[in-house]
Amino acid sequence: MEFTAKAIAEFLGGNIEGDSEVKVSTVAKIEEGKPGALSFLSNLKYSKYLYTTSASVVLINSDFILEDKVSATLIRVENAYESFAKLLSLVTAAKGTKQGVHEKAHVEPSASIDSTAYVGPFAYVGENTDIAKGVQIHPNAYIGNNVKVGENTTIFAGAQVADDCVVGQNCAIHSGAIIGSDGFGFAPQADGSYQKIPQIGNVILEDNVDVGANTTIDRATMGSTIIRKGVKLDNLIQVAHNVEIGENTVIAAQSGIAGSTKIGKNCMFGGQVGVSGHINIADGIKLSAQTGVSNNLKKPNEVLIGSPAINSRKFSRSFVLFKKLPEIVRELDELKNRINKD
Repeated sequence: MEFTAKAIAEFLGGNIEGDSEVKVSTVAKIEEGKPGALSFLSNLKYSKYLYTTSASVVLINSDFILEDKVSATLIRVENAYESFAKLLSLVTAAKGTKQGVHEKAHVEPSASIDSTAYVGPFAYVGENTDIAKGVQIHPNAYIGNNVKVGENTTIFAGAQVADDCVVGQNCAIHSGAIIGSDGFGFAPQADGSYQKIPQIGNVILEDNVDVGANTTIDRATMGSTIIRKGVKLDNLIQVAHNVEIGENTVIAAQSGIAGSTKIGKNCMFGGQVGVSGHINIADGIKLSAQTGVSNNLKKPNEVLIGSPAINSRKFSRSFVLFKKLPEIVRELDELKNRINKD
């Protein structure tokens, strides 16, 4: 599919500098741009490539000041990164979606599937499950009993949504993800063994939630594990039973959230963050990669790092001293020796 620079600019509300009729049919990173490709520049670290790229069209921020001549046609927009994402969404939508139930899928007779939905080969849809319009269920996906899947949600190959779970509209559940696996609940016994506690709750994903590949979200022991609207979960994340994650929070790969923890809205967690159970995290908290949280975080919008987590500014000052620790110890030893000699 081809687009002219003029069509792209009109769609994005941008201003063209260069040939408005030049056409693009693919996308590329600015440093790997080639004729017929669309690219973008938002990170100034890559600005040098703007003057050497072979891309035909480049999106740039409206306030970017050129330092040299550029061969590509430029489209100035308010935010190049957001505009590029918007354009990719348009391209994806233009590819279209499938409809109907594949002859090799298995759908229980009591399930309800909208005529505009798609169920791929070897997928399973359980009893009393409701699949809304525009839903895309890819091959080998498993949808359990009494599940509700909202409009235009995509469940990719090999993903699973277990019994009684609720998935909102415009969600994406990527391959290998499991929604509604058993919570990690075991009662210690007098003889040192553990008795499994039945997990009878469910998982609720609200609208516009993305769940990355091989991420697991455990069902609640009782009640619901709740992922609020707009949450984005990366690959390989563990969300335990009865957790609640607030609106528009994003969590990077290999992070783990222990049971019954409540996370506020608009939080940002880096990779490999670990959060203990039964604590509360305020709105807007930002946790750097590998941060460990074991207590309530009550101050909104704070940036923390380390394990246990501390304010990022305090951590930076402390780290400077930590790097000097061998030198400080050596000086202390020298002072002790002097005192002992005196």
